[in-house]
Amino acid sequence: MDKSVAIARALATQPKVLLCDEATSALDPNTTKSILELLKTINQELGITVIIITHEMDVIETICDRVAIIDKSKIAEMGTVAEVFSEPKSVIGRQLILGDSVDHLEFKNGRMFRIVFDGHSTYEPILSNLVMACKIPVSIMHAAIKDIHGTATGQMIIQVPDNETDIAKMIHHLKANNVPVEEVRNYDI
Repeated sequence: MDKSVAIARALATQPKVLLCDEATSALDPNTTKSILELLKTINQELGITVIIITHEMDVIETICDRVAIIDKSKIAEMGTVAEVFSEPKSVIGRQLILGDSVDHLEFKNGRMFRIVFDGHSTYEPILSNLVMACKIPVSIMHAAIKDIHGTATGQMIIQVPDNETDIAKMIHHLKANNVPVEEVRNYDI
């Protein structure tokens, strides 16, 4: 049965909540976009809460306000999409959102820091400003940043030389610009 017809049938009962289990699975990109726009319209214009069960992170980024990540029948973490996507706290959250590329980082020269993007404009040059202000070389070791409704959300792991003065300058600059930063070691990632 066509998914939009299934949604229309569900709406005929005038529900307060619409539960959509994998509503976009096996759909082409144009149909997926249409279904997501329909669900967003149902939520905004009819005031119906829409709960979406999905494994597709793009679906969550596109239309959801809040997200809960479930692992082994338990809620591993939940919050706004921006909160969870910028700094996933659970192992399963990191796997779903960041993928496995962060697992293969090598810690050799210098020290590594996680910079969290959690509300700055996508167009704000945070890393460029850091390099120019602190005059230290920065290597990007991993980045998982997405534009969610015009806001940069995600994290970047950078490596800098092991110089306490430069590191203190860098941390001060980032914190003064409201950019969360923390040092990471290979077991933290």
